[in-house]
Amino acid sequence: MKSFFRVAILVLASCWLPAQAVLKVEITQGAVGALPIAVVPFEMLEGASTGDNDVARIIETDLQLTGRFKAMARGDMLEKPSTSAAVDYPNWRILDMDFLVVGNIKPAGNGGYIYQFELLDVFKQERLSAYNIPVAKGQERAGAHYISDLIYEKILGERGAFNTNIAYVSLTQRDGGLQYVLNVADIDGANPRPVTRSAEPLMSPTWSPDGQQLAYVSFEKGRSAIYIQDLRTGQRTKVSSQDGINGAPVFSPDGSRIALTLSKGGNIDIWLHHIASGRKQRLTRNPSIDTEPAFSPNGDKLVFTSNRGGGAQIYEMDLSSNRIQRLTFEGKENLRARYSPDGKKLTLVTNDRGSYKIAVFDIASRSQLTLTDGALDESPSFSPNGAIIVYATQRGNRAELAAVSVDGQVHQRLSDSFGDIREPIWSPFVK
Repeated sequence: MKSFFRVAILVLASCWLPAQAVLKVEITQGAVGALPIAVVPFEMLEGASTGDNDVARIIETDLQLTGRFKAMARGDMLEKPSTSAAVDYPNWRILDMDFLVVGNIKPAGNGGYIYQFELLDVFKQERLSAYNIPVAKGQERAGAHYISDLIYEKILGERGAFNTNIAYVSLTQRDGGLQYVLNVADIDGANPRPVTRSAEPLMSPTWSPDGQQLAYVSFEKGRSAIYIQDLRTGQRTKVSSQDGINGAPVFSPDGSRIALTLSKGGNIDIWLHHIASGRKQRLTRNPSIDTEPAFSPNGDKLVFTSNRGGGAQIYEMDLSSNRIQRLTFEGKENLRARYSPDGKKLTLVTNDRGSYKIAVFDIASRSQLTLTDGALDESPSFSPNGAIIVYATQRGNRAELAAVSVDGQVHQRLSDSFGDIREPIWSPFVK
């Protein structure tokens, strides 16, 4: 096997430990000049109760975890108003707050709620936005994440991604044995849901463009196979179980095809699987190893990893002409590229003097910026708004997830104190 498979091999060869599904998320480095904001606890009206879901706390955590905001501790608040009419702005100016969020929750029909909130500019002493948001029972956290999205976009001018999900693979102790688990969780690590379990490795999860399906690689039958699993129904469909390698699946932007890596015919190439017909179409025909495909946002191009030039580098194929060009030249190896949502950048794994780190590659300028300093960072995935990259990393003898902003200023850890977690993939925006 060529050296650029080292990252994937190390994923499988890691010493997996029993894992707890709930992730702990913490900021390890924030942006310079993070904006001070206070999220006042929401008042419960007319006997409303959201159980263990503290809506204001969820919003506060969302904003703080971006590294772009610095949230005020509740114990430092001089007052706790629930409407703008009750706000004493000089109190908040004394505390050097730039923004203030106040709100309340009241019951609605069918056991649901109405979340009422206002975003206030403390310096200008004015209301920036106000909403009454209907929230169904059981969607208390989603309602809070939605408010976080609105606040983030209003202040920073870019769409928030708090109401999305992350899929990842962990290993857990169950029924006396070890099992791989493919999980889906909120981006703050809460509300984890197992999608599938196996006593054999699960790898390379990838989201469908509508966020309703996951494709992944399973070794449950003693060899690799690719499946699609519907998250609503639990129904599972086998995509490929050819002899040899079946790996690295990724959906096309329209959801009609899956690009994948097959060793059909003895050579490792990129293929297309047409979901409706089941037909497979070979894309690359070079005697080298071609793997790790990813579609551009509009589906007209495909990047992949290949050693056709010697070491592993990133290549791009125009799907209308089949023309292939090499993109990366910097560094000994560059692997596992993924497009940013606007198609202008790639995130990838770069071999920096023997250490595998996460980098961003600008397609137009061909410039590359290394964002992390780990020894084994892998599996980078853009958030759907393009602001953050989630990835897997090694910390000591354990594997965990981490995240970094595209400019490298903000760093987060998503750790599990009971075991290893790998293979993160951020979901698309879902209506």
